Amino acid sequence: MAKLKIRTYPDPVLKKKAMPLTDFGHVMQKLFDDMIETAHTADGVGLAAPQIGLSIQLFIACPTMKRGEEFVMVNPVIESTSGQEILTEGCLSFPGISAEVMRATELVVTFQDRHGKRQTVEAYDLFARVVQHEMDHLNGVLLIDHFSGAKREELLAQFQKIKDSRKA
Repeated sequence: MAKLKIRTYPDPVLKKKAMPLTDFGHVMQKLFDDMIETAHTADGVGLAAPQIGLSIQLFIACPTMKRGEEFVMVNPVIESTSGQEILTEGCLSFPGISAEVMRATELVVTFQDRHGKRQTVEAYDLFARVVQHEMDHLNGVLLIDHFSGAKREELLAQFQKIKDSRKA
């Protein structure tokens, strides 16, 4: 398995709406495995295809961060949501920053698994948050897009400072 390069802001692929995926062949199976490996290596609870430069409706969710407990979600659709909670989120495409985001605490999501089989899952708490965060990526919505004005500018400045310090 290969570790893939994670795209960071302002890479334009992160702002594109992802296209449906119809191929579940050998090449895609390797991609699923590579994305799982990349998410674990980066200590992420999720990783969406746009974050590795592919504008397709695919993400990995692993809220437990335990190998073998990953969900490969292809062409996902959130069918219903309930509850709300504000919690701090980070993002692999914005390393080093985090912000409080309001999300549903429960949801029902339908998707195709890694073999193209349609699945329906009820997700709660962190799992629900991970699904919503990754779904945002498939729709070209970034962590900073949940904010406007001074808060958004503050997050972007913080991210730029972190990027600059890593170059030094």
